[in-house]
Formats: sequence, structure tokens, C-alpha cells
Amino acid sequence: MKTLTLRSPLILIRISALGLALVWALGACTKSAEPAPAANGANAPTAAAPAGAAPASAASAPASAASGPALPPVSITTAKVEQKDMAVRLRSVGTVSPINSVDVKAQTSSIIAKVLVRDGQFVRAGDALFILDARTEEANIAKAQAQVAKDNAALADAQRQLKRAQDLLAQKFISQGQVDTALANVEGWLATLNADKAALDATKVALSYSRISAPLSGRVGVVNVSAGAAVQANITNLLTITQINPIAVTFTLPQRNIADALGALKGGGAPVMATLADNGGTFKGKLQFVDSVVDPASGAVKAKAYFKNDEEKLWPGAFVEIQQTLRELKDALVVPQAAIIYGARGAFAYAIEDGKAVMRPVKIVQSQGTEVAVTGLALGESVVLDGRQNVRPGSPVVERSKDAPKDAQGGASAASPAASKASAP
Repeated sequence: MKTLTLRSPLILIRISALGLALVWALGACTKSAEPAPAANGANAPTAAAPAGAAPASAASAPASAASGPALPPVSITTAKVEQKDMAVRLRSVGTVSPINSVDVKAQTSSIIAKVLVRDGQFVRAGDALFILDARTEEANIAKAQAQVAKDNAALADAQRQLKRAQDLLAQKFISQGQVDTALANVEGWLATLNADKAALDATKVALSYSRISAPLSGRVGVVNVSAGAAVQANITNLLTITQINPIAVTFTLPQRNIADALGALKGGGAPVMATLADNGGTFKGKLQFVDSVVDPASGAVKAKAYFKNDEEKLWPGAFVEIQQTLRELKDALVVPQAAIIYGARGAFAYAIEDGKAVMRPVKIVQSQGTEVAVTGLALGESVVLDGRQNVRPGSPVVERSKDAPKDAQGGASAASPAASKASAP
């Protein structure tokens, strides 16, 4: 008999692996022959079960896995859908602006002779503000008056010559042509005299420019010139007069409310409330103007309301909060604002039916404060208020008191016994 010598290391490795596999297979067969322990830990019979019989625990396990654990009820609070009238109010931020504001400028180039107004003074229309140096205009008026007097004397002489010529014509001492020449001379001097009077009036107008008066009643801003300063006609800004009472507030309206605003404007103007910041007061005015163009960038239209400002608390440039009542919704279905959920497909709310949550798409008609008027819900129906973040369509719900304390997950502590009962075998 020949002896086989294994010289290759690879063959040794393969034989070792085969041996390990055989050892593992024998161990597995030995464990499968041992009887399985009972489910309750009691002593099981050592006799083998019949070949065709299946264990009861193996049959029940798939059934329990298929049914899955029952969803615990979600603790919520609800609110009823109410029906009541809701006013359509708009809130926005407005800017106080003057109804009239005028930059006062000189209409002639001259020197400031007197300043009759001070910074911040209230003036009335027609009050004198500045006096300009008018010596040149006064001299021109005297010159124009002298020219009028001279031409008036020439006209009188021409009229006498015409009267004399007419008398001589009646005695047939002169011809008709001489009378016509005298008449033309009178008409010429009459036209010259009218031109002189017009020049005199123009000089008086120039003289009136030396007295600068207030074109409207209002508050004077900063006086930019002083006595002795030179001013240029229609260039130098002397001061600005701003009308304070009444005053306007400019704000914007959403595009969807233009029809309501125009309807209120035809009825005499909808009431508008303006509130100053830091408890500055609330003022009542009326809508007076709605612009004819919608801003394509913001989808809003400019509007303006007028306010009485006897106490002068509304100041140009100040920001105010605007509240405007355009109309009133009759018998609207109203729910709390917190019951509305905004999702990718629009707004919806969870209604309660047979102890379960049902998703109801809603349409927002008007929101006002903590309430919102909607369509898509029924009067008296209960909607989920608190705990809606844990609710899903079809979730069982349990209503709790609104004053019950909440746990860390947003549910009430009263829901914990129900959850423990659901988890018990």
C-alpha cells in the first residue's frame, strides 16, 4: 500500500474547511431533535408531535402580525361651527400725507426787504410772508403813469382838431378828406393811450410780486432766506406751506376688495380708522379716493382717506395702522382661525364623525381677528381645535376639557390610561 503525501498547502486548507462543515451539520441535526419548550415555561412532553400536526403558536403569530396594533385615540378639543354676521374689515399700514403742499418761490428777481414769517408758524391764505425790494417797479409805474398822461393830452388835442374840422366841413371851408385825417389821428392816439394803460397795469403786476403772500392756509416749514438775501424768479425756494387740517392718509387695498371699496365710495365713503403707534390715538375718517390702476408687482391699489386734524396729531410722513370696514357678511359660517390647516392642496379642517377625524376641504371667505368665515362645513359641526397636529384622516379621537393639562407630545394626560389599555395583552 502506497502512502499519499499532501505537499500542497491549498489542498490542506480545503480539507480543513470540509471538516468544519461536517461538524456544523452534525450539531444542527442534534439541536433539531430536541423537543421545543412550552410557551408558558411548563414541562413539555418528551414525545414527538405527529408529523402532520402544526404548532398552535406558529399559526397565531401570522394572524397577529397581519392585524397590527390598534391606533391609540388622539386627545383633542373641538369647536362648533357658528353662524353669525361678520364685518369685512381690512388692516394695512398707511402714511399721513398733506392734501395740499406748496413751495413758495419769488416771481421776480429781487432782494428780500422784510421777512414777515417765522419757522413753523401757522398762516392763513393771503397773509404776507415776504416783502421784496420794489423800488424799480415803483419807478416803472411812475414812468408809465406819466406816459399815460402825455398820451391822454395828445388824444384830447386830436379830438379838438377833429371837432374843428367837422365844423369847417359844415361851412364848406375844408374837404371831407381833411376831416377823415383828423378822425384817424384821434383813433391812433386812442390806441396809443390804451397801450400805455396796459403797460401801466403790467408794471403794477410786477410791483405786486414784491409782496409774497400765502397761497393757502397751513403750517410754514423752514424759512430758507433772510432779509437782504437775493432771490431768483421761480428758482429760489423761500419756504413750504403744508395743509394740516384736514389731512390725508394714503394706504393700499388688496385687489380682491376693489369692488367693495368702490361700492363704499359711491355711498359717501366708507369709514376708515387710523391709529398712531405708541398709543398716539385713533382717528376716524372717510375713504375719498381709489386709484384706477392696480400695481402689478403687489396686486394692490392705492387709496386715500381724509381726516379732520383739529388737534394736529396726524403729522405728514407719520405711519398709522389703517382699519376699514367695507361691508358685512350676513349669516356666515364662522370657525376659529386655529381650526384651519393649510396644506399643499389648500385649506382644510378636521371634522368629527362617529368618534373619528374626517378631513374637510374649506374655502376661506373672510378672516377677522381670531375667527374666519368659511364654506365647506355644516352649521353646528364640530371641528378639531387643539391637538390637530397629531390627527390624521380616520384617526380615533377623544375630546378632553379645554382646561386639561397637556403632556409633552401635545395630548392630554387623560389619554394615557386609554393608551395603556391598548398595549395590555
